[in-house]
Amino acid sequence: MVIQPNEPLLKQVEEVIRPLDVRNKKLLMAFSGGVDSRVLLECLANLQNTLHFKLLAMHVHHGLSQNADQWADFCQTTCNALDVPIEIVHVTINRAAGIGIEAVARQARYEALANASADLIVLAHHKDDQAETFLLQLMRGAGVKGLSAMASHDDSRRLVRPFLDTDRSAIEAFAKKHELTWIEDESNSDARFDRNFLRHQIIPTLQERYPSLNNVLARSASHMAEASQLLDELAEIDAKACLLGKQLKLEALASLSDTRARNLLRWWLASNQQPLPNTQRLQEMLRQLITAKSDSLIRVAVDVSEKVYLRRYKDLAYIDRDTESETISFVWNGEPELALPDGSVLKFEKGIGSGLAYSRLGIQKLRISQRVGGERFKPYPNKPTRTVKHLLQEANIPPWLRNRVPMIYFDDKLAMIPGIGEAYDLQAGEKEDGLEISWFCQE
Repeated sequence: MVIQPNEPLLKQVEEVIRPLDVRNKKLLMAFSGGVDSRVLLECLANLQNTLHFKLLAMHVHHGLSQNADQWADFCQTTCNALDVPIEIVHVTINRAAGIGIEAVARQARYEALANASADLIVLAHHKDDQAETFLLQLMRGAGVKGLSAMASHDDSRRLVRPFLDTDRSAIEAFAKKHELTWIEDESNSDARFDRNFLRHQIIPTLQERYPSLNNVLARSASHMAEASQLLDELAEIDAKACLLGKQLKLEALASLSDTRARNLLRWWLASNQQPLPNTQRLQEMLRQLITAKSDSLIRVAVDVSEKVYLRRYKDLAYIDRDTESETISFVWNGEPELALPDGSVLKFEKGIGSGLAYSRLGIQKLRISQRVGGERFKPYPNKPTRTVKHLLQEANIPPWLRNRVPMIYFDDKLAMIPGIGEAYDLQAGEKEDGLEISWFCQE
């Protein structure tokens, strides 16, 4: 179907998409098959030749409804008719996750979209959704960031929402005018779900008294977004004095006011892709970090489901992803990098005058394994051979990381330990070709 260029809703989508420099880019649209995404799909399909982008679609099949297969078929048929490639992604919902089916399903959708290969991810959220999200966050006692609700553009996650300033009624009017078909999710009328309770019982009552409710709530969300941005900018200023690499310097953190310290801690967690704790838990984290003795090895859960913990060592705060201990057994055959089981990465680069001497390695193969205990190592010619345990302690490597440090062997000789150095008799000379090995762990 060809939509006339002067169609208001089509023009609105174009005004949002055009400034994003989408020429020759892949735009992935989340297509549920409901009226909102059906209208957005139609608009984008009409714009892709004008704005010269490639439109793709994804339908996330949760399997929560007995009609889920029919919905997936509808989405496939609709996209086929519009010549839009679509991927049907099946996800498993953990009903025992403890955060509610709505939240688990939403999380699964976003994860599927985030893992897709696309330059932008386009969502059909509109002004009514924004009002519902704001009220939901308010009922949960959210702070400034939560009350910012949804952003029209989220660069960090590649998200764009062209309908965020559009009322649901305008979208439905467009669908009826152009005789579009869509699916109705029966769960949308189930008031046991918080969003549906607000949509069908609370918001209509409020709108009888306050007809401009959606506009007012959207404006409040915009104010909160501005305030959130200012708080992030303040945290970035404080971070200049408080960050050492990825770690927080606790003496500098303690010098901030309690409010600024909490704000910085929130920003630091978010910057490391961690969920934001509630105010009470955040305050407890701050208390333990600042008041614990300097030799205390605190371990506070940040995300229990992902085994992520906040730790303290040598007056620094670390985020520790406590991975299961897995056997490290690799052979390096010249690759630029190797991914280890705990998510860390070994990178190999050629250099001059540093690293392992190529001339002494013979065939370019190295063996990588984990510590087993009792290893001894001599990185300095004028110092005696020491135990690896002692060298790791001396290098101030946190205790929980010491057993994860990969050991690099040449034949049966311990040739290199990241963070410690190379065996003294395998080190590249001043003008000698060398192999530099770096270990990038998440902490």
